[in-house]
Amino acid sequence: MLDTNRRPGWSPARVNASHCCSVSSRSLAPPTRVVLLAGPSGSGKSVLAARTGLPVLRLDDFYKEHHDPTLPRVPGSTDIDWDSAGSWDADAAVAAIAELCRTGRTNVPVYDIATSSRTGTEGFRIERSPLFVAEGIFAADIVARCQELGLLADALCLRGRPSTTFRRRLVRDLREGRKSVPFLLRRGWRLMRDERRIVARQTALGAHPCAKDEALGRLAAAAAGRCRRVTVPE
Repeated sequence: MLDTNRRPGWSPARVNASHCCSVSSRSLAPPTRVVLLAGPSGSGKSVLAARTGLPVLRLDDFYKEHHDPTLPRVPGSTDIDWDSAGSWDADAAVAAIAELCRTGRTNVPVYDIATSSRTGTEGFRIERSPLFVAEGIFAADIVARCQELGLLADALCLRGRPSTTFRRRLVRDLREGRKSVPFLLRRGWRLMRDERRIVARQTALGAHPCAKDEALGRLAAAAAGRCRRVTVPE
C-alpha cells in the first residue's frame, strides 16, 4: 500500500514540483482524479495497481463483444486483434471514469475474456477516495480525453523486458483459460516482437514510460495530492 505521509523523495523517482499541480485545498474537498496505468499485456499492471491500495477500475471490462461487426482483424489472419484499440469501447470507459470522478460510483460491464462477451454489469464505488487507478492495455488511448475533462492525475506506461512480459502473459492466460493455446502462442509471439513499438505508441499518447519502482513513486505523489501535467499529442 502506498505511504502518502512520506515526502516524495522516498521514491527512487523523485517528484519535481515544477511539473506538478496541487489538487488539494484547505477550503474545498480535493476533486477525485484518476491515474491511468497503461503498458503491454502482461507487464504487471494489475499487480502493481493492487499494491497501491487504491480503488482499481479494470479497463479490460470495456472490451467489445465477439459479435461486434467493428472488431478489427490481425492482418493476414482470421484472428480478432484484441490488442487493437478498435476492439475496445473508449467512449464507455471515459464515461465511467467521469462518473466516478463526479459521483464516486458507476456501473461497469462484467466481461468474460474466454468467451469475449459481457455477462452482466456491476456497481463500482470508490467511496471517499480522492484518487483511483484505471488500468488496462488501452489506458493511454484516453489520456488526452481525461486531461481535457480535468480528470487526470497522472498517466503511466509500465514497461519491462519483452521476454519477461511474454512469460508472465502466457502463464496468466493459460491459467485463466483466456483463449485457445494456439491463439495465445500466436498472440504472445507477435506481442513480444512488437513490445517496444507498443510502449513507444503509448508514450506518444501521453503515458510516462517507467518501471515498477518509479510507477509506485509517481502513484504515491498522486495519492498525496499532486497531479502531473501530462504532455499529450495535438
